[in-house]
Amino acid sequence: MKHDIEQYYETVLGITREAGKIIKEGIARTKNVDTKLGSWDLVTQYDRRVEKVLVAEISKKFPSHKFIAEETNSEQKTTPELTSAPTWVIDPIDGTTNFVHGFHLTCISIALSIEKEVVIGIVYNPILEQMFTAIKGRGAYLNNKRIYTSKVEELCQSMVCLESSFACIPSLRDSIMKRTEACIKVAHGIRVLGSAALALCYVAMGVAEAYHIDGLQCWDVAAGALIVREAGGVVLDSTGGIFDMMSHRILACGTKTLAEELVMLFKKADASLITNNNINHI
Repeated sequence: MKHDIEQYYETVLGITREAGKIIKEGIARTKNVDTKLGSWDLVTQYDRRVEKVLVAEISKKFPSHKFIAEETNSEQKTTPELTSAPTWVIDPIDGTTNFVHGFHLTCISIALSIEKEVVIGIVYNPILEQMFTAIKGRGAYLNNKRIYTSKVEELCQSMVCLESSFACIPSLRDSIMKRTEACIKVAHGIRVLGSAALALCYVAMGVAEAYHIDGLQCWDVAAGALIVREAGGVVLDSTGGIFDMMSHRILACGTKTLAEELVMLFKKADASLITNNNINHI
């Protein structure tokens, strides 16, 4: 089947702009806040409204397309499965905790996967009017202006974005704390943005050199990962292997050299954690 990527992109770009008005309307309003996987995993009526609009409007235009969408997936309690069919991977509000608190780093993240390959990425922060976009093979853009990753190759000169707040999850706590500590000792600076999609876009535009987190879902990273790559950056599994958006592990960097340094740093941090655990059990 032949796909009109340009038509898909232009159509969904317009739908995304319209859905962004819901976030802009709700950022300063009272939210009805529920939890999903834990106290750290929030959802509001606005998340559900944005997702409903996106899925409904895209379905009208492209009825054969499939969806992996955060809130629908959460309500159905299903494990997302990516097939070869054209599939829109949607996070209606990435950075929901930021949104709940009225903190402006929050966005819509949408990616289109065809044959299990992401070909369109859209990340839209309607509060700051930042529209990050990419079509595979055509570069990455912020508000229609071409963007590029930083060319810094050394961690000591790098700003690194981490999601250390995920250390509140017991299964991730020790690894996150060790890796964060290792980065703090070397990096120029560490930032926690609370939005994976925007952190990836900030790597793409060169204001941060790297972003890392383990434990996220495909809708958090699918669009941003394409945008980083189209801006000239590198996206890997955090172990150094090939990135798979379904694997819950991501490391995005402006350069390959920096990525390799961070992979080694994480491996050393993980090894020290294993050593400490062994000593504690003696």
